[in-house]
Amino acid sequence: MNALAGVLFHFIGGFASGSFYVPYKKVKDWSWEAMWILGGLFSWIIVPPIAAWLTIPNFWDILTEAGASTLGYTFLFGLLWGIGGLTYGLGVRYLGVSLGSSVMLGLSMVFGSLMPAIYYFFNQAPGKQGIDYFFTTNAGICVMIGLAVCVIGIYLCGRAGFLKEKSLSSLSTEAKSDYNFGVGIVVAIVSGVLSACFNFGIEAGKPMAEVANDLWKAANPNQGEFLYQNNVTYIVILWGGFATNFIWCLYLLLKNRTFSDYRKASAPLSKNLLLCAVAGTTWYLQFFFYGMGESRLGNGASSWILHMAFIILIANVWGVILKEWKGVNKSTYAAIISGIVIIMLSIGIVGFAKTLE
Repeated sequence: MNALAGVLFHFIGGFASGSFYVPYKKVKDWSWEAMWILGGLFSWIIVPPIAAWLTIPNFWDILTEAGASTLGYTFLFGLLWGIGGLTYGLGVRYLGVSLGSSVMLGLSMVFGSLMPAIYYFFNQAPGKQGIDYFFTTNAGICVMIGLAVCVIGIYLCGRAGFLKEKSLSSLSTEAKSDYNFGVGIVVAIVSGVLSACFNFGIEAGKPMAEVANDLWKAANPNQGEFLYQNNVTYIVILWGGFATNFIWCLYLLLKNRTFSDYRKASAPLSKNLLLCAVAGTTWYLQFFFYGMGESRLGNGASSWILHMAFIILIANVWGVILKEWKGVNKSTYAAIISGIVIIMLSIGIVGFAKTLE
Protein backbone atom coordinates (compact mmCIF):
# COMPACT_ATOMS: atom_id res chain seq x y z
CA MET A 1 0.00 0.00 0.00
CA ASN A 2 2.89 2.37 0.79
CA ALA A 3 4.35 1.70 -2.66
CA LEU A 4 1.05 2.52 -4.39
CA ALA A 5 0.63 5.71 -2.37
CA GLY A 6 4.23 6.69 -3.15
CA VAL A 7 3.70 6.21 -6.89
CA LEU A 8 0.50 8.27 -6.72
CA PHE A 9 2.22 11.14 -4.91
CA HIS A 10 5.05 11.10 -7.44
CA PHE A 11 2.50 11.22 -10.25
CA ILE A 12 0.87 14.33 -8.76
CA GLY A 13 4.29 15.93 -8.31
CA GLY A 14 5.26 15.00 -11.85
CA PHE A 15 2.02 16.46 -13.18
CA ALA A 16 2.73 19.74 -11.39
CA SER A 17 6.28 19.95 -12.74
CA GLY A 18 5.34 18.87 -16.25
CA SER A 19 2.59 21.49 -16.32
CA PHE A 20 4.12 24.52 -14.59
CA TYR A 21 5.51 26.15 -17.77
CA VAL A 22 2.13 26.22 -19.47
CA PRO A 23 0.94 29.44 -17.71
CA TYR A 24 4.19 31.15 -18.76
CA LYS A 25 3.23 30.59 -22.38
CA LYS A 26 0.18 32.80 -21.81
CA VAL A 27 2.18 35.76 -20.44
CA LYS A 28 1.97 38.66 -22.89
CA ASP A 29 4.63 41.23 -23.85
CA TRP A 30 7.12 40.34 -21.11
CA SER A 31 10.65 39.13 -21.66
CA TRP A 32 11.66 35.71 -20.41
CA GLU A 33 13.66 37.17 -17.51
CA ALA A 34 10.80 39.45 -16.45
CA MET A 35 8.35 36.58 -16.05
CA TRP A 36 10.87 33.98 -14.82
CA ILE A 37 12.04 35.97 -11.79
CA LEU A 38 8.50 36.81 -10.71
CA GLY A 39 7.41 33.19 -10.97
CA GLY A 40 10.59 32.25 -9.10
CA LEU A 41 9.70 34.50 -6.18
CA PHE A 42 6.69 32.27 -5.60
CA SER A 43 8.59 29.04 -6.31
CA TRP A 44 11.64 29.70 -4.13
CA ILE A 45 10.83 32.41 -1.58
CA ILE A 46 7.11 32.81 -0.88
CA VAL A 47 5.50 29.37 -1.13
CA PRO A 48 8.15 27.09 0.53
CA PRO A 49 8.04 28.68 4.01
CA ILE A 50 4.24 28.88 3.83
CA ALA A 51 4.11 25.16 3.06
CA ALA A 52 6.57 24.44 5.88
CA TRP A 53 4.61 26.60 8.33
CA LEU A 54 1.37 24.78 7.47
CA THR A 55 2.91 21.32 7.87
CA ILE A 56 5.80 21.77 10.37
CA PRO A 57 4.86 24.46 12.94
CA ASN A 58 8.36 24.50 14.48
CA PHE A 59 10.23 24.49 11.15
CA TRP A 60 12.18 27.68 11.93
CA ASP A 61 13.60 26.17 15.13
CA ILE A 62 14.80 23.18 13.10
CA LEU A 63 16.55 25.52 10.66
CA THR A 64 18.25 27.63 13.33
CA GLU A 65 19.45 24.56 15.23
CA ALA A 66 20.81 22.75 12.17
CA GLY A 67 24.58 22.44 11.84
CA ALA A 68 26.55 24.80 9.63
CA SER A 69 27.75 21.89 7.49
CA THR A 70 24.19 20.68 6.87
CA LEU A 71 22.98 24.15 5.94
CA GLY A 72 26.07 24.90 3.85
CA TYR A 73 26.01 21.77 1.71
CA THR A 74 22.24 21.93 1.29
CA PHE A 75 22.51 25.55 0.13
CA LEU A 76 25.45 24.73 -2.16
CA PHE A 77 23.59 21.95 -3.93
CA GLY A 78 20.63 24.30 -4.23
CA LEU A 79 22.91 26.87 -5.83
CA LEU A 80 24.16 24.34 -8.39
CA TRP A 81 20.66 23.03 -8.97
CA GLY A 82 19.56 26.64 -9.49
CA ILE A 83 21.85 26.85 -12.51
CA GLY A 84 20.17 23.71 -13.83
CA GLY A 85 16.74 25.18 -13.17
CA LEU A 86 17.72 28.45 -14.82
CA THR A 87 18.92 26.73 -17.96
CA TYR A 88 15.80 24.54 -17.86
CA GLY A 89 13.72 27.57 -18.74
CA LEU A 90 16.05 28.38 -21.62
CA GLY A 91 16.02 24.75 -22.76
CA VAL A 92 12.22 24.75 -22.92
CA ARG A 93 12.38 28.04 -24.81
CA TYR A 94 14.68 26.67 -27.52
CA LEU A 95 13.48 23.05 -27.68
CA GLY A 96 9.84 23.24 -26.59
CA VAL A 97 8.14 21.69 -23.57
CA SER A 98 8.22 18.07 -24.66
CA LEU A 99 11.69 17.70 -26.22
CA GLY A 100 13.41 20.08 -23.79
CA SER A 101 11.94 18.40 -20.74
CA SER A 102 12.74 14.93 -22.08
CA VAL A 103 16.45 15.60 -22.56
CA MET A 104 17.01 17.68 -19.42
CA LEU A 105 14.98 15.59 -17.03
CA GLY A 106 16.26 12.36 -18.54
CA LEU A 107 19.85 13.33 -17.73
CA SER A 108 18.77 14.54 -14.31
CA MET A 109 17.04 11.23 -13.72
CA VAL A 110 20.15 9.17 -14.48
CA PHE A 111 22.60 11.33 -12.51
CA GLY A 112 20.22 12.00 -9.63
CA SER A 113 19.34 8.36 -9.12
CA LEU A 114 22.78 6.74 -9.47
CA MET A 115 25.29 9.27 -8.08
CA PRO A 116 24.00 9.10 -4.46
CA ALA A 117 24.13 5.30 -4.69
CA ILE A 118 27.78 5.47 -5.81
CA TYR A 119 28.55 7.83 -2.93
CA TYR A 120 26.89 5.58 -0.35
CA PHE A 121 28.73 2.54 -1.73
CA PHE A 122 31.97 4.11 -0.52
CA ASN A 123 30.44 5.93 2.48
CA GLN A 124 27.95 3.52 3.98
CA ALA A 125 25.09 4.93 6.02
CA PRO A 126 22.08 3.27 7.69
CA GLY A 127 19.09 3.01 5.36
CA LYS A 128 21.06 4.12 2.28
CA GLN A 129 21.51 1.96 -0.82
CA GLY A 130 24.90 1.58 -2.46
CA ILE A 131 25.33 1.01 -6.19
CA ASP A 132 25.77 -2.73 -5.52
CA TYR A 133 22.10 -2.88 -4.51
CA PHE A 134 21.12 -2.45 -8.17
CA PHE A 135 23.09 -5.47 -9.31
CA THR A 136 22.67 -7.92 -6.42
CA THR A 137 18.97 -7.77 -5.50
CA ASN A 138 15.81 -8.51 -7.46
CA ALA A 139 14.31 -5.12 -6.60
CA GLY A 140 17.51 -3.28 -7.56
CA ILE A 141 17.83 -5.12 -10.88
CA CYS A 142 14.19 -4.31 -11.64
CA VAL A 143 14.86 -0.62 -10.93
CA MET A 144 17.82 -0.68 -13.32
CA ILE A 145 15.67 -2.31 -16.01
CA GLY A 146 13.08 0.43 -15.52
CA LEU A 147 15.81 3.08 -15.77
CA ALA A 148 17.14 1.54 -18.99
CA VAL A 149 13.65 1.38 -20.49
CA CYS A 150 13.06 5.02 -19.60
CA VAL A 151 16.34 6.02 -21.26
CA ILE A 152 15.09 4.29 -24.44
CA GLY A 153 11.92 6.36 -24.22
CA ILE A 154 13.97 9.51 -23.75
CA TYR A 155 16.09 8.58 -26.76
CA LEU A 156 12.95 8.28 -28.90
CA CYS A 157 11.80 11.71 -27.71
CA GLY A 158 15.23 13.09 -28.63
CA ARG A 159 15.03 11.34 -31.99
CA ALA A 160 11.70 13.03 -32.54
CA GLY A 161 13.45 16.35 -31.93
CA PHE A 162 15.96 15.70 -34.73
CA LEU A 163 13.13 14.75 -37.07
CA LYS A 164 11.16 17.79 -36.00
CA GLU A 165 14.04 20.09 -36.91
CA LYS A 166 14.12 18.60 -40.40
CA SER A 167 10.36 18.92 -40.71
CA LEU A 168 10.46 22.59 -39.75
CA SER A 169 13.38 23.48 -42.00
CA SER A 170 11.03 24.24 -44.86
CA LEU A 171 8.67 26.38 -42.76
CA SER A 172 8.83 30.14 -42.29
CA THR A 173 10.86 31.77 -39.51
CA GLU A 174 7.66 32.73 -37.75
CA ALA A 175 6.48 29.12 -37.67
CA LYS A 176 9.78 27.99 -36.16
CA SER A 177 9.41 30.50 -33.32
CA ASP A 178 12.33 30.20 -30.84
CA TYR A 179 13.12 26.59 -31.77
CA ASN A 180 16.91 26.14 -32.03
CA PHE A 181 18.12 22.56 -31.63
CA GLY A 182 21.86 23.33 -31.59
CA VAL A 183 21.76 25.92 -28.81
CA GLY A 184 18.93 24.14 -27.03
CA ILE A 185 20.68 20.76 -26.76
CA VAL A 186 23.81 22.31 -25.19
CA VAL A 187 21.69 24.19 -22.68
CA ALA A 188 19.67 21.03 -22.01
CA ILE A 189 22.77 18.94 -21.21
CA VAL A 190 24.04 21.52 -18.70
CA SER A 191 20.59 21.76 -17.15
CA GLY A 192 20.08 18.01 -16.95
CA VAL A 193 23.37 17.33 -15.16
CA LEU A 194 23.07 20.19 -12.66
CA SER A 195 19.37 19.63 -12.02
CA ALA A 196 20.32 16.32 -10.40
CA CYS A 197 21.85 18.39 -7.58
CA PHE A 198 18.38 18.84 -6.09
CA ASN A 199 18.40 15.18 -5.07
CA PHE A 200 21.89 15.69 -3.60
CA GLY A 201 20.49 18.66 -1.68
CA ILE A 202 17.76 16.48 -0.21
CA GLU A 203 20.43 14.03 0.93
CA ALA A 204 22.57 16.82 2.42
CA GLY A 205 19.57 18.28 4.26
CA LYS A 206 18.33 14.93 5.52
CA PRO A 207 19.34 15.68 9.15
CA MET A 208 16.77 18.51 9.21
CA ALA A 209 14.08 16.26 7.72
CA GLU A 210 14.91 13.58 10.27
CA VAL A 211 14.37 16.03 13.14
CA ALA A 212 10.96 16.96 11.70
CA ASN A 213 10.16 13.28 11.25
CA ASP A 214 11.21 12.34 14.81
CA LEU A 215 9.17 15.18 16.35
CA TRP A 216 6.10 14.18 14.38
CA LYS A 217 6.46 10.49 15.20
CA ALA A 218 6.83 11.31 18.89
CA ALA A 219 3.55 13.23 18.75
CA ASN A 220 1.85 10.66 16.49
CA PRO A 221 3.10 7.19 17.51
CA ASN A 222 2.50 4.16 15.28
CA GLN A 223 1.42 6.23 12.27
CA GLY A 224 4.40 5.64 10.00
CA GLU A 225 6.73 8.23 8.51
CA PHE A 226 5.95 11.95 8.40
CA LEU A 227 4.64 12.83 4.94
CA TYR A 228 5.94 16.42 4.99
CA GLN A 229 9.37 15.95 6.57
CA ASN A 230 11.26 17.33 3.53
CA ASN A 231 9.41 20.65 3.54
CA VAL A 232 11.97 22.14 5.93
CA THR A 233 14.86 20.99 3.73
CA TYR A 234 13.31 22.53 0.62
CA ILE A 235 13.54 26.02 2.14
CA VAL A 236 17.36 25.92 2.22
CA ILE A 237 17.73 24.23 -1.17
CA LEU A 238 15.47 26.82 -2.75
CA TRP A 239 17.37 29.70 -1.15
CA GLY A 240 20.34 28.48 -3.17
CA GLY A 241 18.22 28.15 -6.30
CA PHE A 242 16.84 31.63 -5.87
CA ALA A 243 20.32 33.17 -5.49
CA THR A 244 21.45 31.79 -8.86
CA ASN A 245 18.30 32.72 -10.73
CA PHE A 246 17.98 36.17 -9.17
CA ILE A 247 21.53 37.17 -10.12
CA TRP A 248 21.10 35.99 -13.71
CA CYS A 249 17.67 37.51 -14.23
CA LEU A 250 18.80 40.81 -12.69
CA TYR A 251 21.73 40.83 -15.12
CA LEU A 252 19.40 40.23 -18.08
CA LEU A 253 16.92 42.86 -16.91
CA LEU A 254 19.72 45.43 -16.76
CA LYS A 255 21.48 44.28 -19.94
CA ASN A 256 18.33 44.10 -22.05
CA ARG A 257 16.68 47.06 -20.31
CA THR A 258 13.60 44.95 -19.77
CA PHE A 259 12.67 46.38 -16.36
CA SER A 260 10.33 48.51 -18.46
CA ASP A 261 8.33 45.39 -19.32
CA TYR A 262 6.44 45.82 -16.05
CA ARG A 263 5.24 49.23 -17.24
CA LYS A 264 4.26 48.29 -20.78
CA ALA A 265 0.80 49.55 -21.67
CA SER A 266 0.34 46.53 -23.97
CA ALA A 267 1.11 44.03 -21.18
CA PRO A 268 -1.85 43.02 -18.98
CA LEU A 269 -0.09 43.54 -15.62
CA SER A 270 -2.60 41.83 -13.32
CA LYS A 271 -3.06 38.86 -15.63
CA ASN A 272 0.68 38.41 -16.13
CA LEU A 273 1.30 38.58 -12.39
CA LEU A 274 -1.38 35.98 -11.77
CA LEU A 275 0.00 33.66 -14.45
CA CYS A 276 3.51 33.93 -12.98
CA ALA A 277 2.15 33.25 -9.50
CA VAL A 278 0.27 30.18 -10.73
CA ALA A 279 3.32 28.93 -12.63
CA GLY A 280 5.64 29.45 -9.66
CA THR A 281 3.29 27.83 -7.16
CA THR A 282 2.61 24.90 -9.47
CA TRP A 283 6.34 24.43 -9.88
CA TYR A 284 6.85 24.19 -6.10
CA LEU A 285 4.10 21.61 -5.75
CA GLN A 286 6.25 19.09 -7.61
CA PHE A 287 8.58 18.86 -4.62
CA PHE A 288 5.81 19.13 -2.06
CA PHE A 289 4.39 15.91 -3.45
CA TYR A 290 7.84 14.45 -4.11
CA GLY A 291 8.46 14.68 -0.37
CA MET A 292 5.22 12.83 0.29
CA GLY A 293 6.16 10.12 -2.20
CA GLU A 294 9.67 9.89 -0.79
CA SER A 295 8.26 9.35 2.71
CA ARG A 296 6.52 6.25 1.37
CA LEU A 297 9.22 4.90 -0.97
CA GLY A 298 12.43 6.30 0.54
CA ASN A 299 14.80 8.79 -1.06
CA GLY A 300 16.52 6.18 -3.17
CA ALA A 301 16.76 5.72 -6.91
CA SER A 302 13.14 4.59 -7.19
CA SER A 303 11.73 7.89 -5.92
CA TRP A 304 13.93 10.03 -8.16
CA ILE A 305 13.33 7.86 -11.25
CA LEU A 306 9.55 7.86 -10.74
CA HIS A 307 9.52 11.61 -10.17
CA MET A 308 11.55 12.37 -13.30
CA ALA A 309 9.70 9.81 -15.44
CA PHE A 310 6.32 11.29 -14.53
CA ILE A 311 7.55 14.80 -15.31
CA ILE A 312 8.88 13.69 -18.69
CA LEU A 313 5.64 11.88 -19.42
CA ILE A 314 3.40 14.83 -18.53
CA ALA A 315 5.64 17.34 -20.33
CA ASN A 316 5.48 15.29 -23.52
CA VAL A 317 1.71 14.94 -23.25
CA TRP A 318 1.51 18.74 -22.92
CA GLY A 319 3.73 19.05 -25.96
CA VAL A 320 1.21 17.05 -27.96
CA ILE A 321 -1.75 18.99 -26.52
CA LEU A 322 -0.07 22.35 -27.24
CA LYS A 323 0.53 21.18 -30.83
CA GLU A 324 4.30 21.59 -30.61
CA TRP A 325 4.50 18.71 -33.08
CA LYS A 326 2.04 20.25 -35.53
CA GLY A 327 3.31 20.17 -39.08
CA VAL A 328 5.77 17.31 -38.59
CA ASN A 329 5.60 14.11 -40.63
CA LYS A 330 4.14 10.81 -39.45
CA SER A 331 7.48 9.23 -38.52
CA THR A 332 8.30 12.16 -36.24
CA TYR A 333 4.92 11.99 -34.56
CA ALA A 334 5.26 8.22 -34.19
CA ALA A 335 8.63 8.69 -32.48
CA ILE A 336 7.27 11.05 -29.82
CA ILE A 337 4.22 8.88 -29.16
CA SER A 338 6.43 5.77 -28.91
CA GLY A 339 8.68 7.62 -26.46
CA ILE A 340 5.69 8.51 -24.27
CA VAL A 341 4.43 4.91 -24.26
CA ILE A 342 7.85 3.48 -23.37
CA ILE A 343 8.30 6.00 -20.54
CA MET A 344 4.91 4.88 -19.20
CA LEU A 345 6.16 1.29 -19.31
CA SER A 346 9.29 2.25 -17.36
CA ILE A 347 7.14 3.84 -14.65
CA GLY A 348 5.28 0.55 -14.24
CA ILE A 349 8.55 -1.40 -14.00
CA VAL A 350 10.05 0.88 -11.34
CA GLY A 351 6.79 0.86 -9.38
CA PHE A 352 6.73 -2.94 -9.51
CA ALA A 353 10.30 -3.07 -8.19
CA LYS A 354 9.16 -1.71 -4.82
CA THR A 355 6.93 -4.77 -4.37
CA LEU A 356 10.02 -7.04 -4.59
CA GLU A 357 11.73 -5.58 -1.52
